[in-house]
Amino acid sequence: MTVEFDGEIHRAYAGEPLAVALFASGVEVLSRSIKYHRPRAFFCLSGHCGACLLRVDGVPNLRSCRVPCRDGLVARGQNAFPASDLDVLGAVDWLFPKGMDHHTLMTSFKPLNAVMQKVVRQLSGLGTLPDKPSADMPEVVRRTVELAVVGGGPAGLAAATAAARAGLQVLCIDEQDDFGGSLLCQPGAGPDEGRRRAAEARAAGVELLAPAAVLAFYPEENLLAVAMPAGLLRLTAKKTLYATGAYDVCASFTDNDRPGVFAARAVGTLLVRYGVLPGRQVLIAEHDGDTAYAAALAGALAAAGVEATRVAEPLAGAHGGHWVTGAETAARRYTCDAIAVAARPSPASEAARSHGARVELSGRAGGFAVVVDDKGRTSVPGVFACGDVTGFVGPSAAAEHGALVGRGVVS
Repeated sequence: MTVEFDGEIHRAYAGEPLAVALFASGVEVLSRSIKYHRPRAFFCLSGHCGACLLRVDGVPNLRSCRVPCRDGLVARGQNAFPASDLDVLGAVDWLFPKGMDHHTLMTSFKPLNAVMQKVVRQLSGLGTLPDKPSADMPEVVRRTVELAVVGGGPAGLAAATAAARAGLQVLCIDEQDDFGGSLLCQPGAGPDEGRRRAAEARAAGVELLAPAAVLAFYPEENLLAVAMPAGLLRLTAKKTLYATGAYDVCASFTDNDRPGVFAARAVGTLLVRYGVLPGRQVLIAEHDGDTAYAAALAGALAAAGVEATRVAEPLAGAHGGHWVTGAETAARRYTCDAIAVAARPSPASEAARSHGARVELSGRAGGFAVVVDDKGRTSVPGVFACGDVTGFVGPSAAAEHGALVGRGVVS
């Protein structure tokens, strides 16, 4: 089938993410950054980084890594003129190499400042209004369950399965289009293992709901607000277990925002789940990061005919224009056409925090981790957490923790 992007036709497979289809077709730049108009493409491929926002079928600011392809889909880049790959406003990045303080720009001469303010108002914001308003208001659904498990990765599926086998009514929610979480990017049998564990959870009596994103917990009404494609779910749970995993993060180096700089797990997702090569020469930056995943990814890339180089020392900068062509450390320069950043993932603790659970900042944990006791109990009665949201440990250890906490929820 075919999709259209910025006036050009590209091949795609039905149901695959639009960002993946465009990347596989050779599209390097999806959109531009809002202030300096720097080129943007996806980084995490899981809907968390906001770098792949596109206007799709007249609707602005959609995460193209979450938009399934269908025949005839029409997408446009945003914040660029006349097109994403050739944006005349990209000159702003060249004119202000040391940054631009827009609060004081052209403020001394009043008439010039008035003109500048009009230009800024025209350029500010991201995207334009939809082509047409929504025809219907989304439906609001109300439900009550015994246990809500937020997150359907290794920890969440293990916890939900254990709790259901112990006799609880369990609803497991995940924001992605499929269950398995980090297993879906794991080299080897990762995606198959994710599907197997999801099937095991269903067989135990777990109700699986995806894609459905928990927005927040509202204590005034004791409910979780869950955004579904069909509308809003107002969910009340007697007990809640957070297994929201961890976010991919980028290391700090010059030009780390250039297209071609990916999270290592995004590179794994391209290769393992969608069968798309991330490049021919991939540099895996693993300084103070997930070295186990970096090693597995390097092996999978090599097996696919990709030259993969692992670098343990910190990167100082990336090179290239619209796409990376290399990188350097303090001691050496490398040639590559993709950089996979295997930094330590950061716990996705926002939902648990909105529920009142205590968190602690820990470099070893990767960020703000939910604090739990040996049974997964948080500081809030009836609220539990397991897996990487309590500190990054990886898929296997997260699943073991999830099973332990799932059994303890029943007591």
